[in-house]
Amino acid sequence: MIDVANLVEKSSFKGNYFSPDIYLQGDFEFGLLENRSGSRLLALPQPLLEALYNTLEDELGEGSSVALFSIGRWWGKNFYQRFADELGEYYGKPLAQMNMIQFVQCLKECWKAHGWGVLDIDLKYYQNGFIVPQISNSPFARFAPQNKRPMCFLEAGIMSAFFSKITGEKLHCIQTTCESMGANSNYFVIGLAERLESVEAWREEGHDHNKIMELLCRD
Repeated sequence: MIDVANLVEKSSFKGNYFSPDIYLQGDFEFGLLENRSGSRLLALPQPLLEALYNTLEDELGEGSSVALFSIGRWWGKNFYQRFADELGEYYGKPLAQMNMIQFVQCLKECWKAHGWGVLDIDLKYYQNGFIVPQISNSPFARFAPQNKRPMCFLEAGIMSAFFSKITGEKLHCIQTTCESMGANSNYFVIGLAERLESVEAWREEGHDHNKIMELLCRD
């Protein structure tokens, strides 16, 4: 007879590590917010994000984009390390041994649990050397100045550093559409910097995301 209890005990199946009702914990009386491993989390309310954008814009002008991207890269390196450590401990294997479907699903759930919007990863262009993230309902776009250029430099920096750590390559990330400009979602392209050099010019010429990807894959 099959011992069901023994099967359950030995099962390697794990649920969603980033389930919000388990992953997010805190003591609201003392204003503390932590994840399930005990690491402190930082809340980014609307006034703080708006003040960050406005202050950098006043002080640095167009250079604010470089500052935000650099902050994002620093953030992304730390984000990757925490992501890898927590999942490695939870699943009992390093991130490098996870299959792609499991990895992408964990990243999407992690992104949502942190309140950064809804993330999707398009790997259709992977063989061409590109990864295409799509983010909807991004607070970084929602509270950004309504501008004539994409404003999710923080997210671009985070993903640039995150995927650089995963692949072992120095990757860049550039945004092709932005909710702050009226788009339905924010599209990004991740790849080697030299292969993304023309993206900004194509975007300013009025090409949409699909056309930009078509042009990139011709190179």
